[in-house]
Amino acid sequence: MTKKFDVVVIGGGPSGMMAAITAAMNGAQVALFEKNKRLGKKLLMTGGGRCNVTNNRPVDDLIFHIPGNGRFLYSTFSQFDNQDVMNFFSERGVALKEEDHGRIFPVSDKSATIVNTLKTELETLNVALHFKEPVEKIITDGATIQGIRTSEGDYSAKSVVITTGGITYPSTGSQGDGYRFAKSVGHHVTPLYPTESPIFLTDDFVAAKTLQGLSLQDVTLAVIDEKNKTLASHEMDLLFTHFGISGPAALRCSSFVNQLLRKQETVTLTLDCFPSQSQQELLETIHEQLNDSTKQLKNALSGLLPERLLLFFLDQVGISDLTYAQTSKEQLAAYIAYCKNWKMTANKTFGLEKSFVTGGGVELKEVNPKDLSSKKIPGLFFAGEVLDVNGYTGGYNITTAFCTGNVAGTNAAYHAFA
Repeated sequence: MTKKFDVVVIGGGPSGMMAAITAAMNGAQVALFEKNKRLGKKLLMTGGGRCNVTNNRPVDDLIFHIPGNGRFLYSTFSQFDNQDVMNFFSERGVALKEEDHGRIFPVSDKSATIVNTLKTELETLNVALHFKEPVEKIITDGATIQGIRTSEGDYSAKSVVITTGGITYPSTGSQGDGYRFAKSVGHHVTPLYPTESPIFLTDDFVAAKTLQGLSLQDVTLAVIDEKNKTLASHEMDLLFTHFGISGPAALRCSSFVNQLLRKQETVTLTLDCFPSQSQQELLETIHEQLNDSTKQLKNALSGLLPERLLLFFLDQVGISDLTYAQTSKEQLAAYIAYCKNWKMTANKTFGLEKSFVTGGGVELKEVNPKDLSSKKIPGLFFAGEVLDVNGYTGGYNITTAFCTGNVAGTNAAYHAFA
């Protein structure tokens, strides 16, 4: 027997829960299908288990921090934005707080606060929750959406919203089902790649473990293409690991590394350890510090950089045992070049299964930006990470999920009643 709904939502992450809530708020009878035994499995892991629920920056700033097709979201954010996300939770009794870089968290510091609030809202609105019931296919008559099929049977619906996420952390159920559903009704899916991912380096210092475990604050990491053009540059913290680099600066550069690696075998990264000083200013700082020309450079320059990095740079130039008086202008210039423009070579990042966010997804030319409906088949809508949109960590992806979920859910309800 076919069970009837107005709107079916596939996927119980942030975009799916928000889509189901807003469709129900607009009067639709809604069913939400989640293949796990509970909602928001990946959401519970975000922000180190504290759930970085959104970011408090202006919309233009949000878009800037969503380098993967963020401009597509202008229409979404004009209907429901980060301020609306905060109001949604505040109105339901969730106290929020702002931390560095505009990141918004629940005061409880628990992701469960956010997931439970969404679940309570779904239950209050009588959304039919189907757990451990994977969707097998979308049913169409070739012209419009008819519903979905699961292992338990068929469900008819005038609107279906795909909110199945990407393919990062497959243990949470993100296994690319949404891409399969989209392709089955004629949509194109752009190549998928990891973003927000640690980066592997091929440089000798990695194998030698010279800098392993060293962390640097407020340095600038940049991705350089074959024409020596800077594709991305981020002033943030960086961590050296046993395989290469991690930390916020590396994560933010990783999607650009992966895009270049499609065309070439390795990618050049540059590191500026003194982004607030020009080469000339740094030279003057060094001259001031080296007024005692009898000390060896490694002693005279201590404190300028972490000791291991200082010694590494001096070794690379071959001046670690020299005094200031013994050092030529060229050697000093070479040392400053390391401090300001140290080149490293990347050959890969972590795979999708260990990365935070999936780049690529349902081709945006085939999705209407105003209502997030399919241009291929009426009644189909998309929201969240299944779309070819990706942002940096810091609340940007979850903001995209909640906001696209709201817009897709609202319009799925409208379509069901049209």
